[in-house]
Amino acid sequence: MTTMTTWTVVRVLRDRNAGLYLAGVVISGFGTSALWLASGVWVKDLTGSDGLAALCMLAMWAPILAGPLLGTLADRMRRKPLLMGTNLLLTVLLLTLFTVDAPGDLWLLFAVLFVYGAAGVVHDAAESALVASAVDHSLLGDFNGMRMTATEGMKLLAPLAGAGVYAAYGGASVALLDALTFVVATAVYAGLRVREERPASPAGGRRGQTAEGIRHLRAHPLLRALALAGGVTMLCAGLSGALVYAVVEDLGHSPEYAGVLYAVQGAGSVAAGLCSGPALLHLGARRFAAYGIALLAVAVALRAVPDDPLALVCSAAIGAGLPTVLIATLTSVQRETPDALLGRVTATANTVVFTPNVAGLAAGAALVELTDHRLLLVATGVALTVTAALLGGGRTGKNPPEASRSAVADRG
Repeated sequence: MTTMTTWTVVRVLRDRNAGLYLAGVVISGFGTSALWLASGVWVKDLTGSDGLAALCMLAMWAPILAGPLLGTLADRMRRKPLLMGTNLLLTVLLLTLFTVDAPGDLWLLFAVLFVYGAAGVVHDAAESALVASAVDHSLLGDFNGMRMTATEGMKLLAPLAGAGVYAAYGGASVALLDALTFVVATAVYAGLRVREERPASPAGGRRGQTAEGIRHLRAHPLLRALALAGGVTMLCAGLSGALVYAVVEDLGHSPEYAGVLYAVQGAGSVAAGLCSGPALLHLGARRFAAYGIALLAVAVALRAVPDDPLALVCSAAIGAGLPTVLIATLTSVQRETPDALLGRVTATANTVVFTPNVAGLAAGAALVELTDHRLLLVATGVALTVTAALLGGGRTGKNPPEASRSAVADRG
């Protein structure tokens, strides 16, 4: 770790609110990642169906389609109580899974996972909005990078822990573990020092309030460009991710080797998160994201070459390149959006960025049966290269955070 990266970590952790937020992210992220794996295994064990097991992920992802609507909740009430209340709601819901012990009970598991996903959309919107007011603006890029590092770190550790708990004690015990992490995260959020005014009564109906977030994102050149580039990137990432088992087979390994590639990819994301703050400051949001997408493009295309050392390098590069547009988009939304709209704009941006990932996974799963995966990887790399070139060719958007936010607030 370089001296600059070490200093970045120290700066963020010295901020009390930033440190508490990161602790909450680590704690609740651990439980979420553990449940993500265990729920699919649980359904598979009860039914023997791969299709039903896959529905667990769909149930958790589907609510993001309603992101612009769900995000209005984060702008209609104080964010700190909303975060805490959402965590406690999930705690209670997860405890109901102790009644699931037969295929006929799985409707409850799917219902809980769906609510879990919807609550996650609200939670992310409220958290992003509260971070923008609770953490110094000069730290937002560093904080979001470290948040990505924490999230990816949990993805490396928590699924293994969840699998171990599931194997020893069953699915309900993993749900209990997740519930406990939400209780602890609630206590952490309670320690945040932030003064929030009660939001003004909203003007217009729910549809009009939802549209405000969409209009702001669409009208802002930087946010629109980043969100669209993020959506294309996640579409390509989903397509590439669906081809991983074909890549592993081409390397001559068993399917379990995909776990090695994912672990290396996670390590790349951890490293990228730690370096993102200084890189954002130096390059600006557009160029930072564009360089990361370009790295991702090269790595995805080179996966077509069946070589073990190259495959590991490409996995690390994918892990390092993919988060850049996500970090750049979130940080720019926080800096360029008036506080009264921040929940809706965050949720709308997340919908634009993350929904295509599901479509990419589905397309990849279908196309890998019809087309040589190496051609698909090269084509995906070309699409990412074009995306990087278009994004990097615009204005860099290196305005000081405070000045940018003030200008947007004046326009609003």
